Amino acid sequence: MNHQHSSSIYQVELENLRTAILKMGGKVENQLNQAVQAYNDHDGALAEKVMSTEREVNQEHLDIDQMSSEIIALRQPAASDLRMLLGSIRIISDLERIGDEAAKIAKMALKDDKRGTLSHIQTIFQSAELAVSMLRRTLDAFAREDTSDMPSVFASDLELDSHYQASMRQLITFMMEDPRTISAALDDLWVAKSIERVGDHAENIAETVIYIFEGEDVRYTHHP
Repeated sequence: MNHQHSSSIYQVELENLRTAILKMGGKVENQLNQAVQAYNDHDGALAEKVMSTEREVNQEHLDIDQMSSEIIALRQPAASDLRMLLGSIRIISDLERIGDEAAKIAKMALKDDKRGTLSHIQTIFQSAELAVSMLRRTLDAFAREDTSDMPSVFASDLELDSHYQASMRQLITFMMEDPRTISAALDDLWVAKSIERVGDHAENIAETVIYIFEGEDVRYTHHP
C-alpha cells in the first residue's frame, strides 16, 4: 500500500514537472513575441516588460532544474522516466537561452539612437514568426508525447538559416550603399542573429523530445 501511495506521488511529481516546463515554455514564447514587437514598434515599455519577465524565466529554470534533480536523486527512476527527467533539464536550459535572446532583442528596442533612413527588412519578421512557430511545435510535441512533427521543425531550422543569410546580405548592401544606415542596420543584424539562435534552441528542444519519447539521440544524425 505504501509503495502504491509512493508511486502515485511520484506520478504527480512527474506531471507537476511537465506542467512547469510547459508554463515556462509559454512564458518564453510570449516573451519572444513581445520582444520582436517592441523592437518593431520601438516600444520601450513593452521592452522593459520583456526584460522583467526574463528574471521570472531564470527563476523558473532554477526551480525546475532542482525539481528534476531531486526526483532523480530520491526516486531512482526507471529508464523511460529517467529520459524524461534528463530531457527536462535539457529543455529548460534551451528555453532559458531563448529567453536570453528575447531580452537581447528587447534591449535593442531601448536604444535611443536614431534609426536613420533604414526601414525594417521583412525577412527578419518572417524569421521571427518561423522561430516562434518552431518553439510552439516543439512544446506541443512535448505536451502530446508525439514526435511526428519534429522533422518539420528541423526543416524550418534550415529555412530559418537561409532567412538569416538573406537578411545579412541585404543589410550589408544597405550599409555599403548608404553609410547613414550603418547603426540601424547593425541593430537589425543583431536581432536577426538572435532570432537565428532561437531557431537553433528550438531545434535542440525537438531533438530532446525525440530522445525522451523514442529513446533515440538524434543530435548529430537528423540533418540531411
